[in-house]
Amino acid sequence: MASKNDKKSVGSIPLLPLRDIVVFPHMVVPLFVGRERSIRALDEAMRRNKEILLAAQKKAKTNEPTPEEIFTIGTVGAIIQLLKLPDGTVKVLVEGKRRVRIQRYLPEETHFVCEVEDVVEPAETNVEIEALMRSVQTTFESYVKLNKRIPPEILVSIASIDDPSRLADTIVAHLNLKLPDRQSLLELQDPAVRLEKLYELMQSEIEILLVEKKIRTRVKKQMEKTQKEYYLNEQMQAIQKELGERDEFKNEIQELEEKIKNKKMSKEATAKLKRELKKLKMMSPMSAEATVVRNYLDWVLSLPWYDVTKEKLDISEAEQILDEDHYGLKKAKERVLEYLAVQALVKKLKGPILCFVGPPGVGKTSLARSIARATGRKYVRLSLGGVRDEAEIRGHRRTYIGALPGKIIQSLKKVGSNNPVFLLDEVDKMSTDFRGDPSSALLEVLDPEQNSTFNDHYLDLDYDLSQVMFITTANDLHSIPLPLQDRMEIIEISGYTELDKVNIAKSYLIPKQLEANGIADVSVEFVDDAIRAVINHYTKESGVRNLEREIAAVCRKIAKETIKDRQDGRQQHFRVTAKMVAKFLGPYKYRHGRAEERDEIGMVNGLAVTRVGGDLLVTEVSLMPGKGKLIITGKLGDVMQESAQAALSYIRSRAPLLGIDRSFNQRIDIHLHFPEGAIPKDGPSAGIAMATALASALTRIPVRRDVAMTGEITLRGRVLPIGGLKDKVMAAHRGGIKTVIIPAENKKDIRDIPKSVLKSVRLVPVEHMDEVLRLALAVTDQETFLLPPGNDPDDYLGIRLGSSSPLMGDPGEVGEEATEH
Repeated sequence: MASKNDKKSVGSIPLLPLRDIVVFPHMVVPLFVGRERSIRALDEAMRRNKEILLAAQKKAKTNEPTPEEIFTIGTVGAIIQLLKLPDGTVKVLVEGKRRVRIQRYLPEETHFVCEVEDVVEPAETNVEIEALMRSVQTTFESYVKLNKRIPPEILVSIASIDDPSRLADTIVAHLNLKLPDRQSLLELQDPAVRLEKLYELMQSEIEILLVEKKIRTRVKKQMEKTQKEYYLNEQMQAIQKELGERDEFKNEIQELEEKIKNKKMSKEATAKLKRELKKLKMMSPMSAEATVVRNYLDWVLSLPWYDVTKEKLDISEAEQILDEDHYGLKKAKERVLEYLAVQALVKKLKGPILCFVGPPGVGKTSLARSIARATGRKYVRLSLGGVRDEAEIRGHRRTYIGALPGKIIQSLKKVGSNNPVFLLDEVDKMSTDFRGDPSSALLEVLDPEQNSTFNDHYLDLDYDLSQVMFITTANDLHSIPLPLQDRMEIIEISGYTELDKVNIAKSYLIPKQLEANGIADVSVEFVDDAIRAVINHYTKESGVRNLEREIAAVCRKIAKETIKDRQDGRQQHFRVTAKMVAKFLGPYKYRHGRAEERDEIGMVNGLAVTRVGGDLLVTEVSLMPGKGKLIITGKLGDVMQESAQAALSYIRSRAPLLGIDRSFNQRIDIHLHFPEGAIPKDGPSAGIAMATALASALTRIPVRRDVAMTGEITLRGRVLPIGGLKDKVMAAHRGGIKTVIIPAENKKDIRDIPKSVLKSVRLVPVEHMDEVLRLALAVTDQETFLLPPGNDPDDYLGIRLGSSSPLMGDPGEVGEEATEH
């Protein structure tokens, strides 16, 4: 195939490394040269034949490039003009002649000298190349129309070029391409391939130019719109001035000045408002900034800085109000009365920060409202459930559009008093995300040492919250961060007992629902058995919310019957009994744990606390032939499973005292089960119940049916304290249990249990598991059961049953004996 250039060696030629520029053949370009090696290369070229090799550096920031940092394909250029400038640099005008490839660098210390060879370019011309040239020329015309920096006259010279290689090199000189793209075009030998690449790059550039044009047009329109609005606003101001509306703005400013002068605020707030008002005077009344300043002034002036409500300090009246509204809740009421007593003596006391923790429906929120009524303060409530933005507490900064103060400041403005009872409801249900942590923001609000200078982001002023009586409510204490718990006085409100619920229903709920359902004038009598039936069989809760719903359902049925009787001309007295409750409400929804009718082997009444109060937790153990495997079922948590392991280890360690063969675990499998397997269970307090069930199953001694127990067990048999004693004893009382075994360290909690329950249930504090077994197992001779070490070894069996445990017999008989249970 013919070529335009025969491949030939040109010999040595000086090299001028270029930064951020690629020179193509037929391209005339001025260069400014400042590096010593480059200037010497130019001098050498001038001494020779004025030809110099122009090759681009791979990195423009390199001052002293090495041969490896210079591209191998470059352009031989002819020096047209060279001018040395006063600052030592050289301005040179060069014209690109032809492509060359660097073969090697010759040794020269002062400048680069290279041996090069010409790059052969195919000279073939066909219809495809002709079509490609026309496409490139047409695309370049479109590019020139979009790019105003290229003179249109260049199109005339482009149209006269009929050589594809020269056409590509001439056009690329006018394109705004990156160095890698330019170098890649220089290195392409085939003109057809070079034209295709050039066409592709021009299309990309045209797309960019079209987007730039679109953006310029949009910005121009926006600027015209802004100028038009400015002009119209100026005209409107002039018209307002003529009509006297400007005087209204002056009157508004005078009113604000008067309010600032008369409003009792902190010195910091007064000074800040005066500065803001001064800025407002200098603004146009129609400007957006003036609206922001006016809103800020209105917010600060509307706050109750020193507006307080006079407090009632009559303790007897407060106690009467609290008892009227709520039954029980002795601890919470006592704390409020203590506060009022101290306030009466001291006169100036920071508001207490109380946290009522308890299950739903026990009256936490309504108690806060009663406290406000008892103390004579105003009442305001803020629900924190689902709040995840710190700005909900502290507010937004005024730099944001539509900024507002936080909910604390908004609520104080709404209530119009600086010493209300402020209820922060559901404080345990706040969450955290990228917008901040509202629980951390509450630390300042609920800290008595800090809330006297609470700083809202919108106000940017210190506001005194120390006189506010903050009350928070929560269902779960574990969901509240520890630093926040530390700020508050925790008052736990446990669930109501059955007796409490009966009294609440008779004194509060039934009269309320009779009134709500329009039958207050009808003769309706709820007997105690009916109320207990509703409590035990239609609700399962610590509070009374569902109890009220069920009573309302009964009242609706009575209302329906009343209307029918009136239409028939009859007057009826309604006496609601347990049987009528079943008729009105349908089949029982719930059942509570009840004691077994007879003593059982391997079955123990444990006690547990659920979210709706206490309940009996039956523990069952069954023995099977096997190899010592312990099977634990009933959806137990990790802590409870570990307690089961500890209980088994204790039984194995006491095997001789219990009359059990030491190697019993090698011949049987033990299955420990907790019924109601769909309900998750966890906690260490079932330890002694599991140990007792294991001991009963292994010794074949029944467990007394009227005994329940709770306590954590250690490997040495010590019984450790537990929580929720009141709820657990209440559950035992409800289930017909007569004796409850509790840890000795829980004796301090007995005073929280109602006296009516203590009359029916005997509480036995124990310190060691041996005491539990003596009390729980129905042995024939209590005196010789579980003798401590140091007695006669012959008495270690210690069980006077008349026949030994089956586990002491022949190993082959274990399976049959054990599986009978």
